[in-house]
Amino acid sequence: MTAEAVIVTMTPPSLPDWVFPPPQGFVAEDLDHLPDLPAHTELIDGSLVFVSPQRHFHQMVIRRLCNALDEFVPTGHAVAQEMTIKLGPRQRPEPDIIILGPNATITSGVTCFDAADVVLVVEVVSIESELRDRFRKPALYAEAGIPHFWRIEEINEKPAVFVYELDPATKSYVPAGVCHDWLKRTVPFDIDIDLSTLYMPGTR
Repeated sequence: MTAEAVIVTMTPPSLPDWVFPPPQGFVAEDLDHLPDLPAHTELIDGSLVFVSPQRHFHQMVIRRLCNALDEFVPTGHAVAQEMTIKLGPRQRPEPDIIILGPNATITSGVTCFDAADVVLVVEVVSIESELRDRFRKPALYAEAGIPHFWRIEEINEKPAVFVYELDPATKSYVPAGVCHDWLKRTVPFDIDIDLSTLYMPGTR
């Protein structure tokens, strides 16, 4: 008997459309229609940006800060977590926290908000996203006219809040202080938060 060679042909799996971006890049509306996009996909400069798994510090600070801000936001305002903002045709980033003003349209089916409706954006810096969180995304938020931006960094296993306000003449953010122990502000509304309550090593 002679052994016959057996040739097995493998059909490569089909790839989703978003693996191959269009020549002009994606637009903001594409995030609502591209099938099987990973959760929390952002659009920055026409390119899709995918999010790595969150560290415990990142997840804990976001959750607890949202709860704390709920106690201070004025009537008509709202706190939103991990929702995208349409800043322009090719820009739709997803901040960690958004404070919406009273003119925002909030329905069960909304998938993003307009920059004009946003009062404050908060980014909790992660290792894989630190360049975007520190530089590119704040520049986009400022260009879109969002008046307040906070960047939260982990320093010595504690959250530090870097506060910025928009200079309307330059459409760029100017530093307004760094909060290490207490986040005490009068704009965009009165806020008084003990930062040690947001994260302590070993807590759940």
